[in-house]
Amino acid sequence: MSTQISPDVAPVPGADGQAGNQPFLEFRQVGQVFPTQRGPFEALSQINLQVKQSEFVCVIGHSGCGKSTMLNMVSGFLKPSSGEVLLRGEPIGRPGPDRMVVFQNYSLLPWQTVEQNVDLAVRSARPELPVQARAAVVEHHLEMVGLIEARSKRPDEISGGMRQRVAIARAFAVSPQVLVLDEPFGALDAITKEELQEELLTIWREQKPTVLMITHDIDEALFLADRVVMMTNGPAATIGEIVPVPFERPRCFEAIQADPRYGELRNHALDFLFRRHAHDDA
Repeated sequence: MSTQISPDVAPVPGADGQAGNQPFLEFRQVGQVFPTQRGPFEALSQINLQVKQSEFVCVIGHSGCGKSTMLNMVSGFLKPSSGEVLLRGEPIGRPGPDRMVVFQNYSLLPWQTVEQNVDLAVRSARPELPVQARAAVVEHHLEMVGLIEARSKRPDEISGGMRQRVAIARAFAVSPQVLVLDEPFGALDAITKEELQEELLTIWREQKPTVLMITHDIDEALFLADRVVMMTNGPAATIGEIVPVPFERPRCFEAIQADPRYGELRNHALDFLFRRHAHDDA
């Protein structure tokens, strides 16, 4: 069976029969220009992307293609120079607890325990929760990432993989509408990375937030995402192509790798990144 992909053209949003649905998260004619000593630098140009509620979207591309800039706009850390980024039809103007970010470097408070790091986030984002209810939320999410026994340890007493588990538990415990993942597994070894990918999908299936994730790993994107957004190179980077991922959920990594479509999709993405849009390091 051949996988149907149209090179260099992003499918029209709604072409899967969802045309009548208002997008949950939307980039609408977004551009970003940064002032530099050499003059204006156009990082992004004409970004148009519609993401459905509870959809898992991975953004992939070479360094300097504006992936982090897009995530900073969704997080509310950066306003676009032109166009709009909309959540539920309203422009995103500032950070908020409805959008949580998981970074590659964990960003935990080193003087707080595992449990306290998660509890602080829940207390800040959901102040209406009674103490017992908040404790139950924290415990549930620590249990989901396998950190109950490490709850009283501080970040410097646990491994990098465990620290990233804390960051994931903290993000999901807040019950965000949008989860922003900035290469959360990029610094981890292969075995820990695969374990955390599976844990991430388990928690995502329970809560179903909308996810926008940066990755450089094609295999990771094909395992996690509903769609893979592939960026052209900067300056003036834009969306070169959007690839739907056809594998049913829940997914088993070994099973999808055995699917003939997996090889086709992987080769297509490699062709896009390393032939049609090869990074020029000269």
